[in-house]
Amino acid sequence: MQISPRVAKPIVVVLALSPAAWLTWGFFHDQLGANPIEMLTRETGVWTLRFIVATLVITPLRRLTGWNALVKYRRMLGLFAFFYGTVHLLTYVWLDQFFDVPAIVKDVLKRPFITMGMLAFLAMLPLALTSTTGWIRRLGGKRWQAIHRLIYITAVCGVIHYYWLVKADVARPVRYAAIVVVLLAARAIYTLRMRRARVPRVQPA
Repeated sequence: MQISPRVAKPIVVVLALSPAAWLTWGFFHDQLGANPIEMLTRETGVWTLRFIVATLVITPLRRLTGWNALVKYRRMLGLFAFFYGTVHLLTYVWLDQFFDVPAIVKDVLKRPFITMGMLAFLAMLPLALTSTTGWIRRLGGKRWQAIHRLIYITAVCGVIHYYWLVKADVARPVRYAAIVVVLLAARAIYTLRMRRARVPRVQPA
């Protein structure tokens, strides 16, 4: 039994915004521990990575299940990844650095994990800006798809950013890295198979 998108989409929106609502409530009610800014920054970053992974899962899951309606949720999940990524960046720029641009630039150039996080966000930015149907028409299907392959760079940079950030307890970032590797490998294998299937076979004389 398939749920109608009219019913499912509001449910997905509510579930996707629940972490943001909880973090906002916790921040203003002193429920985020001894260092609420660090907690807020870390959790928004983790949720960004989760939504990136969820976006990458849609295509292989659709191929396995045959449920093509899943494609309707891919753009939504990608935009939520960008939303949490933007909040993650703002907590650093605003609450941590107080919009001190020279200090931010120095941090980005000096600290590799911040450099990698910034690269992940910059790779995600064109995806969000061109996510509308109008941009698909303007760019054309092939160019639009080529731009949206930046999500692979976003995912890889995001995992490295998370791994370099935690330093000691790397169990969680390693799990996310494994998931991303499996998803990217599945896409690569599928692409190779499709290319081989399109190559005409030469019949022996």
